[in-house]
Amino acid sequence: MTTHAPSTALADLARVHGVATEYWDWQGRHVIVSAQTIRLVLGALGVPVESDADARAELQEAALRPWRRRVPGFTMQRSGSATLVRVHVLDGAAVSAWVELENWGGRRELGQTNDWVDPCWVDGALVGVATFELPADLPLGWHTLYAHIPDVEAPQTGVVVVVPEELTLPDAVAKDGAWGLMTQMYSVRSRHSWGVGDLGDLADMAVWSARDLGADFTLINPVHAAEFSTPMEPSPYLPTSRRFVNPLYVRVEDIPEVAYLEPDVRARVERLAAQARLANASDRIERDPTWKAKKEALRLVFAQPRTARRQSAFEAFCEREGDGLLDYATWCVLHDHHTAPWPQDLQDRRSAAVEAEREKHHDDVVFVMWCQWIVDGQLAAVQRESREAGMTLGVVQDLAVGVHPQGADAWSLGDTLACGVTVGAPPDPYNQRGQDWSQPPWRPDRLEESGYVPFRDMIRAALRHSGGLRIDHIIGLFRLWWVPQGHDAIDGTYVRFDHEALIGILVLEAHRSDALIVGEDLGTVEPWVRDYLAGRGVLGTSILWFERHQDGSPRRPEEYRSLCLASVTTHDLPPAAGYLTGEHIRVRDELGVFTRPLEVERKEDEAGRLAMLQALRERGLLDDVPDLSNWSDAAVELHLERVVEGLYRYLSRSPALLLGVSVPDLVGDRRTMNQPGTNEEYPNWRLPLAGPDGTPVLLEDLMASRWARRLARCVHRGRRR
Repeated sequence: MTTHAPSTALADLARVHGVATEYWDWQGRHVIVSAQTIRLVLGALGVPVESDADARAELQEAALRPWRRRVPGFTMQRSGSATLVRVHVLDGAAVSAWVELENWGGRRELGQTNDWVDPCWVDGALVGVATFELPADLPLGWHTLYAHIPDVEAPQTGVVVVVPEELTLPDAVAKDGAWGLMTQMYSVRSRHSWGVGDLGDLADMAVWSARDLGADFTLINPVHAAEFSTPMEPSPYLPTSRRFVNPLYVRVEDIPEVAYLEPDVRARVERLAAQARLANASDRIERDPTWKAKKEALRLVFAQPRTARRQSAFEAFCEREGDGLLDYATWCVLHDHHTAPWPQDLQDRRSAAVEAEREKHHDDVVFVMWCQWIVDGQLAAVQRESREAGMTLGVVQDLAVGVHPQGADAWSLGDTLACGVTVGAPPDPYNQRGQDWSQPPWRPDRLEESGYVPFRDMIRAALRHSGGLRIDHIIGLFRLWWVPQGHDAIDGTYVRFDHEALIGILVLEAHRSDALIVGEDLGTVEPWVRDYLAGRGVLGTSILWFERHQDGSPRRPEEYRSLCLASVTTHDLPPAAGYLTGEHIRVRDELGVFTRPLEVERKEDEAGRLAMLQALRERGLLDDVPDLSNWSDAAVELHLERVVEGLYRYLSRSPALLLGVSVPDLVGDRRTMNQPGTNEEYPNWRLPLAGPDGTPVLLEDLMASRWARRLARCVHRGRRR
């Protein structure tokens, strides 16, 4: 890509639309974004620019845009603080304004203030501003702003959202903190699994960890919906929809209607289950054969008549989810019956052609909706059983950054998502070539025009059956790295979002669900962002290996943030045993992701591990382990369990309110679940839980493991001391 700098006009236009024209990279170097990148990103925002004259014209258009709307489409207000809103009318015209409160909660007339704003000529008319005050005592929630000119036209409306100043943590967490397991649930299979860990397995693991280990939560991977037909995308972070759930996780045998199947139908389901369970011994997670078998079994159960009570519950679910569920189900059926690229008349979800296809395949559409009802019910049961077993929080779900560019959300949300760009990340120490995640980002302008309703609905769905929600790459709610399609990740730039609106909605919906929010705030972060999140009651993320001073020495546990989820590792890093044995260096070298010489990487990595060992020794956590300063592979292997235990004891001495224990660390697994920056070069998201030698470990074996209990016990005691 050409690298010449943008002109003054182009740079000014970029800043108006939140597009960065410069940034500082991970090595502290100042980077000027190329003019071509800026033009491509502006084009994705619906602002075509070919020349400076275009840029100047678009600047004028941007200045006039808010004046052309009677009321703002979206207004955010923090509870307890009054907010001014501008209503645009012909200069001198009388206007009244009021707010209709959510759920028929009444009407609040708004008083006009004396704030003067100079009128502006817009499209040949002189437009003035009437300023109204939203009172500080408006209740939390989603309300509607109305503005009306008497005897002229119907009132125009906008969305008003009142959010808490700060998200309050559950009392038990605020007082004593909480700890729990972190798992990629599909990887933890039991003897009852159909080759992939399911919600029945999750319930068993959650109840076991609560009652036997004293765990307070189970943090799981995103369970967003993948394709409804094979091949199924293996990455839970590249879903087709973030609002709905992948029915791959259904435990077929737990569906009530299974009990009423005719003997021959039940026998067919049992044969499908027996065949699928053969995959539990495989060293790879193969979703496609599992889904084919499970989908066939689900169709058999779907055909079983439901009781009046169950049918009523299904219909209520469909009514609650509304057009969003219908659109998702329609996309799944279209995806089943049409190969890409689809005819143009099927690209519009409201077209007559789509309606005709929906009618033609009505039963299939209802089947998809039924699958969502079933998986929603089983997810609710996991949360209920987790809390009944004694967990403080229960299930903590994970929200992916984005969706598949050809998926259900991309189809149904239309131009709310940007075209011609994908989400990614600039180069950093672990991904020195940058990352392209192949996902279309939200368009900030379209989100605002929609009143942020698509974002709200997505958050509500993720919180419905959760005690908490982890937001992957929460920095993306402030600014997100956009990569023009066809270009390298390093050729992207940042685009800013209205973080006040996005974080405010997140806090409001979590408050309503009595849940907490964990933001994954790793990587390149502007200094003020973590303070802002903490001020709103959003927890951050601290990873042991990343918590270092500028000189590279490990941060003392007492220096950790209290408002965070602390853990030794995460799914994009190797488990503790893999890190201590240098497995990640070997794999990344084989994959060719380094931009620096291997010896430099190895030396830096070894120095970091030795510094961590020294920190453990200074704390008296390795008193019975000999000096490992020579880093002999044999010595490390001999004392590996004690060192891993020392890492978790070290972490448990921090003030972090949440502490996560990675399930692979309970069995000595060494393999990274996901190697960022790779695709088919590495079996990302396809590795089952396994022991040190790579042999798959089933859930029953995990629950019987003495080492798992010992490691969990040292964390539990550390948190309760």
